[in-house]
Amino acid sequence: MSKNVKQTVEEMVSPILEEMNLELVEIEYAKEGKDWFLRVFIDSDNGVDIEDCGAVSEKLSEKMDAVDPIPHNYFLEVSSPGAERPLKKDKDFERAIGKHVYIKTYEPIEGAKEFEGELQSFDGETVTLSIRIKTRTKTVVLPYDKVAFARLAIVF
Repeated sequence: MSKNVKQTVEEMVSPILEEMNLELVEIEYAKEGKDWFLRVFIDSDNGVDIEDCGAVSEKLSEKMDAVDPIPHNYFLEVSSPGAERPLKKDKDFERAIGKHVYIKTYEPIEGAKEFEGELQSFDGETVTLSIRIKTRTKTVVLPYDKVAFARLAIVF
């Protein structure tokens, strides 16, 4: 196969999601023990439920059975990304403004590589967080190109 599995699956699932007014968050294709798993994470502004996941799984399975892009057995899982949804696209960061987030950077910024706080702003080049350190609040500006990983975070 000339294209990788994730890219092929994205091309197959995108029209299904568009038709259902859902969005693709992430595709994972991984071997765990002796089994392969293809995980498709979907979401919408109103969230997703088990019926949405089941419908996408059914439609995607039909397409995948017809094309057979994976030459061996695997488990297909379609689900919501959960409460700690990853932030992967610009749109994800824009939608997360005002929410609590966790960000890990490729290299230390102000002596740290991990940051957790309220996302204040995102302009495509920088991510601005408001971080509480004991009794004070500090504003941290992170270069967007230094963000290795970001997700929503639950505050307890």
